Amino acid sequence: MKHVRLAILLASGLLLATAGLQAEEKKMEAPKPGPEVKKLGYFVGTWNTAGEIKQNPFMPVGKFTGTSKCEWFPGGFHVVCRDNGKGPMGAMQGLGIMAYNAEDKVYTYMGADSTGMSTSAKGNVDGNNWVYTSEDKMGGKTFHGRYSMVTASPDSYTYKYEMSEDGTNWMTLMEGKSTKAAKKAAAPAEKK
Repeated sequence: MKHVRLAILLASGLLLATAGLQAEEKKMEAPKPGPEVKKLGYFVGTWNTAGEIKQNPFMPVGKFTGTSKCEWFPGGFHVVCRDNGKGPMGAMQGLGIMAYNAEDKVYTYMGADSTGMSTSAKGNVDGNNWVYTSEDKMGGKTFHGRYSMVTASPDSYTYKYEMSEDGTNWMTLMEGKSTKAAKKAAAPAEKK
């Protein structure tokens, strides 16, 4: 009889352990992008941009153009953009990563460019308006940055970048518009 009770206890323990492992496996499923992350899909594609750098104490004024190629990073949580452009300071390249931080409930942007600048910003979206803010240092001084985008249509948005020393008096550094490049039609298949 002792052997039967021992077998029942062992079997019960094995069943509980198996159930616990199955429950643990369910907890360990890969996360899935939520609706906030999916909003970033708007930026996936190739974008042509044109704008103007306004009078400011940090960089030369003038017109600029560029192209951004944006795609989902594996996993579907981040959009990675590679930029190439030309402006008053010559040719430039950049890399940007857009994401949504579910813990803080904010959008994030991290970027670096070929002039040695790098930045990180936090943002929110309200309807068609996206606004990212940052704090950066230049020449030993802290500056507040504000990058605003208005998604005017599924294939275009306008943007403005402003800076402020005190976070209240804003100076526009640049303004412009980005338009999504038309997708190229596939070449017709050859007849055999």
